Amino acid sequence: MQVMKWSVIALAVAAGTTQMAFASSQSESNGIVEDSSFNIFNRILYQNRDFRNGGENSQHTAKPAGQRNGYREETGLGIRLLFESGFTQGTVGVGFDAHSLSSIKLDSGKGRVGTGQFDKTDDHSADDTQSEVGGAIKFRISDTVLKHGNQFVGSPVFSTDDSRILPEVATGTLLTSNEIEGLELTAGRFTALSSQTSTDRDTFGLNEANIIGASYSFTDNFSGAIHASDVEDHFKKKYINLNYNLPLAAEQALNFDFNAYKTDDQGRKLSGDIDNKIWSLAAAYSMGAHKFTLAHQRSSGDSAYAYGIDGNGTIWLANSVQFSDFDREDERSWQARYDLNMASYGVPGLSFMTRYITGDNIETGVAGAGEGKEHEWDIEAKYVIQEGAAKDLSFRVRNAIWRANGAQNAHYSSDVNDFRLIVEYPLEVL
Repeated sequence: MQVMKWSVIALAVAAGTTQMAFASSQSESNGIVEDSSFNIFNRILYQNRDFRNGGENSQHTAKPAGQRNGYREETGLGIRLLFESGFTQGTVGVGFDAHSLSSIKLDSGKGRVGTGQFDKTDDHSADDTQSEVGGAIKFRISDTVLKHGNQFVGSPVFSTDDSRILPEVATGTLLTSNEIEGLELTAGRFTALSSQTSTDRDTFGLNEANIIGASYSFTDNFSGAIHASDVEDHFKKKYINLNYNLPLAAEQALNFDFNAYKTDDQGRKLSGDIDNKIWSLAAAYSMGAHKFTLAHQRSSGDSAYAYGIDGNGTIWLANSVQFSDFDREDERSWQARYDLNMASYGVPGLSFMTRYITGDNIETGVAGAGEGKEHEWDIEAKYVIQEGAAKDLSFRVRNAIWRANGAQNAHYSSDVNDFRLIVEYPLEVL
């Protein structure tokens, strides 16, 4: 039966690409202007990283070590304009996307710089303003889209990060096919990646990253995905995901989410010697407004998990949280999490979350330091205005307390309290 099933899928893909399918997104196209959209997304981020127990701001290079502030503190405004056209009518639809990204420094200083919101000037202070523009051309046949140019990518093996005021931007080609209901196929080649703080086309020196992947919904409650990447002269990466949702009584369900990566160095090994396997399994029980989650994550091999050159969002694991990813060499970590949605109590738009993660068995590589250990406690609150002129305006508070033993402090970071206030306002113009 499995052989027959995949044979049918292959036939359906072929049928879709030769216009034999009964209906498709392209056949329902209204035109390049008629189906266009234009959105403005505004984000203000205040961030303070307070290093504890004598820790210092290593980004403050204007002063010698030992005379630097023990914290980083900055506020920025990010404004992104995104225009997405529709597609021309006909067998092959043609369209384009365009974006503008701008950052404005609201508050910073040499001694407080380094939260990852702004580029730096020659005197190591935060840049006042930055702007970049980009675009991509796109083609569509049936339910298959080919896009080339500057774009935001969300693949488990190549994912642009959006954790500060502006996102990373990748340059390359991405093919996405949804010819069969429930099945998505992707393939891409990227040759540049711009950081969240730089207007450079290629901040990281990416030569070439090739990705391929497939995700499939076997049923309404069970899905899986498999992806792979080859980042030239850095590493090769494989990823798998299984997600199962088990409905129980009314407003109750169990969800199981399994994620795993295998990463091996290749070529000139520009990311170092990489030999890592890492996986996480999360089980979540939801009951009305409440959700309880337990997760375990385990890393093995001769190195930590490696990412960044393939996008700083490329870590789709349960214990990748606000400050730490709990992805060090040989690390084992556990998480307990609680979510509360206040809509059930008459306050729609208000939600809370808290979680605690602890990791041990870390191989730090520091001679004589012994086993590394770390733990993090996160608390979040978010409110989204539901109606009126300010509809969708949101306020989010995030606070992380991260602590580690001496071995992990020397290897990773000083102890830190990380506080963030995020205000977001999306505007749909078209």
